[in-house]
Amino acid sequence: MNKKLPLLIALTFVFLQVAAQKQKFDVQGKAGARGIMPENTIEGMLKALDLGVTTLEMDAVISKDKQVVLSQEPYFNNEISLMPNGKPISLKDQKNYNIYKMDYEEVKKFDVGSKVHARFPGQVKFKAYKPLLAETIDAVEAYVKEKKLAKPVYSIETKTIKNGDNEFHPDPAGFVELIMEVINAKKLSKRVIIESFDMRTLQYLHEKYPKIQTSLLIDEKEPFEDYIEKLGFKPTIYSPYSVLVGKGLVDRCHAMGIKIIPWTVNTAKEIKYFMSLGVDGIITDYPNLMGQLK
Repeated sequence: MNKKLPLLIALTFVFLQVAAQKQKFDVQGKAGARGIMPENTIEGMLKALDLGVTTLEMDAVISKDKQVVLSQEPYFNNEISLMPNGKPISLKDQKNYNIYKMDYEEVKKFDVGSKVHARFPGQVKFKAYKPLLAETIDAVEAYVKEKKLAKPVYSIETKTIKNGDNEFHPDPAGFVELIMEVINAKKLSKRVIIESFDMRTLQYLHEKYPKIQTSLLIDEKEPFEDYIEKLGFKPTIYSPYSVLVGKGLVDRCHAMGIKIIPWTVNTAKEIKYFMSLGVDGIITDYPNLMGQLK
């Protein structure tokens, strides 16, 4: 028997294990690829696909005429937005540009791609608008078919603000139903995750649509078990602010059969660190960083 054969078999096994782990690792592009492209734009989503993301993370708000629109906030953020006349929006006035008080045709006139983003100065700049969730899905599905890419998962965050019900967005039930109308119309229920900091939307979703995957977003340091108890069920994914994540939390999530995907992981060094902890994926503004891990 070839003495090298057991070693070759062992090395092959290790290689296959590593390949399997990489395949299962979920790379989520925050708002598409926010570090390099305007956030929550169709162009940003397509760029993220080119960079190999497995999940397109995006943010949803609702317009006055009940359209599901991609936006990080339920208003026009001064950091990225220009009025239809090209003038900037001040920090003081940004919440006056409330998307829930505008029909979508008015929303679409604002430019959210041309202004230099102070936190992401490396973004490619071009005139862009806030797209509908439905048209984004159509564009993505057509693109992956044309380019023969793997079909992505859509992770959609319900963007609510404190005391914002019926002022900046619908109540949780209304919000979820509008999103699910789009998801069901596009026949995407098996490729969607609904994520939120607002437990109410996840609780309603779990009760009404129990087969839909859920992700609980966390930004404060409280015991993991307390959050799960408050939520009232086990989410598919526990998604904390990255500074809150250590090996102990990863192990506790996995012991309960819950995936853990931290946000927002924005350096190659951090990605390698969290991979070493055994997380199930990362949310990043820079999905292009994955190419630096080789």
